[in-house]
Amino acid sequence: MMKFGVGQPVPRFEDARLLRGQGKFLDDIDLPNQLHAVFLRSPHAHARIRNIDTGAAAEAPGVVAVYTGADYDADKLGSPKATMPRKKVDGSPMFAPQRPVLVTDRARYVGDAVAMVVATTLNRAKDAAELIEVDYEPLPAVTSVAEAAKPDAPRVWDENPDNISHITERGNNAQTEAAFSRAAHVVKRRYVITRVHAQYMEPRVLIGTYDPGQDRYTLHANCNYPHRVRNMLANQIFKVPESKVRVVTYDVGGGFGTKGWHYVEDRLVLWASRKLNRPVKWLCERSEVLLADEHARDNVGEIALAFDAEHKIIGLRLDMLASIGAYIASDRQLLTPFGMIGTVIGVYRIPAAYVVIQAVLSNTSPTAPYRGAGRPEASYLIERALEDAAIELGIDAVELRRRNTIPADAMPFQSPLGPHYDCGDFAGNLDKALEAVNGYAARVEQSKARGKLRGIGVANVIEQATGPVPEYAEIRFNPSGTVIILLGTKTHGQGHDTAFKQILHQALGVDPLDVQYIDGDTDAVAFGMGSNGSRSMVTGGSALVRASDKIVAKGRTIAAHLMEAAEADIAFADNKFTVVGTDRSIALKEVAKAAFQPARLPKGMEPGLYENATYQPSHETYPNSCHVAEVEIDPDTGTVRLVNYLVVDDVGPVINPLTLKGQIHGGVAQGVGQILSEQVAYEPGSGQLLSASFMDYAMPRADILCNMEVISKPVPTAANPLGVKGAGEAGCVGALPAVMIAVMNALKPLGVRQLDMPATSERVWRAIQEARKK
Repeated sequence: MMKFGVGQPVPRFEDARLLRGQGKFLDDIDLPNQLHAVFLRSPHAHARIRNIDTGAAAEAPGVVAVYTGADYDADKLGSPKATMPRKKVDGSPMFAPQRPVLVTDRARYVGDAVAMVVATTLNRAKDAAELIEVDYEPLPAVTSVAEAAKPDAPRVWDENPDNISHITERGNNAQTEAAFSRAAHVVKRRYVITRVHAQYMEPRVLIGTYDPGQDRYTLHANCNYPHRVRNMLANQIFKVPESKVRVVTYDVGGGFGTKGWHYVEDRLVLWASRKLNRPVKWLCERSEVLLADEHARDNVGEIALAFDAEHKIIGLRLDMLASIGAYIASDRQLLTPFGMIGTVIGVYRIPAAYVVIQAVLSNTSPTAPYRGAGRPEASYLIERALEDAAIELGIDAVELRRRNTIPADAMPFQSPLGPHYDCGDFAGNLDKALEAVNGYAARVEQSKARGKLRGIGVANVIEQATGPVPEYAEIRFNPSGTVIILLGTKTHGQGHDTAFKQILHQALGVDPLDVQYIDGDTDAVAFGMGSNGSRSMVTGGSALVRASDKIVAKGRTIAAHLMEAAEADIAFADNKFTVVGTDRSIALKEVAKAAFQPARLPKGMEPGLYENATYQPSHETYPNSCHVAEVEIDPDTGTVRLVNYLVVDDVGPVINPLTLKGQIHGGVAQGVGQILSEQVAYEPGSGQLLSASFMDYAMPRADILCNMEVISKPVPTAANPLGVKGAGEAGCVGALPAVMIAVMNALKPLGVRQLDMPATSERVWRAIQEARKK
């Protein structure tokens, strides 16, 4: 087996420089003659703006410019728009209010940007921002998605008769109604999925520059999709050719989807740079993150399951309220949970299903994709509903799952909600997981002896990943035989530098030390769609395999010429070309060197050895797994402690077991955080943000996590050359339901039947007290 090949636990090549403090993060960069930007943001959730007085700020020391929305609007730049075909319940067009770059007439959430100050230093810009006087007229606000959906709720937009932007429907309503009408049992529940934020280690940072000589913009940004941001800036904002805009991304300290797309600050630093003819830098400080960034999740689902007399599920119905915040800046706000709710049937053979999602406007930050992007919500709903159904029907929850699980021999399986599962052994995942956690009954007694409650949560989950969107890879050999690989994906902590070198090593046998990895620069990489939806290995890896095939094809022709053999007699393996049936061979590195020496090439062959490929999968992939969580609860304090966690995952063939486990661990940690502690909280009525800092937004810490065991059980997909399915979001998809089910299981003996996330010690303690009263 190849030392650095696919399947080997190769330590990450990038870690050495990162751990030595030699990473290149955007706040490490300062350009000559650079200015600093600060944004004044609304302290009100909803307020009419009567006047903005920037006079004192403009006269402050070091201030170069103070801009308002009126200044930006005067330059008549473009704006991205939502284009997905969505409608309201009456069939009228979707109400999709654009996000202003800087608000001029009305602020609609705490954090709405009102003015931009540009100064010679960051502190001078901050001081000047405090001198801006804004005359606000506070208006009624609504921040709860459930309250905002009510007919009598305060209106976020006067132009809309209610706060519903549009609805999304999936499935067959008539078939589902028929299934429910003949059901022997119907179980219906309401579950709340809280609003959270990605909370990456590195907040957003931007540097915008403009070169008047070339009439060219350069944006330095720590984003997930450099090429897509460039295309949007060029085509929709500045209305210039793509060649006039460059986006450069270096090391990124976490993204998770929230850094994925364009924010208004991107265009503002470029616009200001053009007006001032100096670079403009903006650093989103930690205290500003929850005011400036998009949030995630925040929905309420009413799910109903219809069972026949044998406890087989014959129908599923979901009515969901999904918060989209105050604006729809682009199609990004229409992706989650709307696009990924199709996996709400889970791994279960459900013949009829119907989903309706209402997109609800509220006086909150817009929502957008965050790790899982609708799949954690889907898995949470179906798995919790199954667990509660088992209690109501008086059947073991594992047995209920087994009875309804899609068998491996039923693949491929067409879901009534759209997804087409091509492969997987869902029952096998469950069996393997339960085998690995045997002895649970004894552990319950041990906890009981210590006065603690112990609970177990099992979640058999699936996600829709890696849609049929193209990705680019390029391989360039240098005259010395070393290699450069360029990928259109963008790493933001996943270990792409290592994984892509492993794929190249598997395909060509090239020593990773001879390989330079490049991504994140739209001038260097021809094309790319970036990293999202667990797609990088599926699409980028497959593109790299295809480019490698082209390298081998040209190399075979050169090798045949050099060894004076027929091309048909040349085989490639182990980094060398060999004349079949002989001991004559030549290393790929030597062939690469010869490729740059025209005299050594076949007549008429173009010199050089560099190939590219753009790969587009035929359909989505479906990573799946079984998660088992165990918790211990102190009934006197309500404190929940995660004590055991196991994942049996099927992400297809594993590129690197070490980095896979890192991805699973990270995803599980984010899921655990949402269940046990995290929440973006707004004060009812005023709409004030109550959790803007880590003093109030409770991040998961090492002491609430436990060791995690990850067991791989791959079933390769035929959807791509590597057979991989994607792994970046798998941990988060399963953690939400597994941990919450474990909490509810532990509380079950006390009679607790209802508890919404986050299961903080206070909430758990209050639920225990209420149950004891009853």
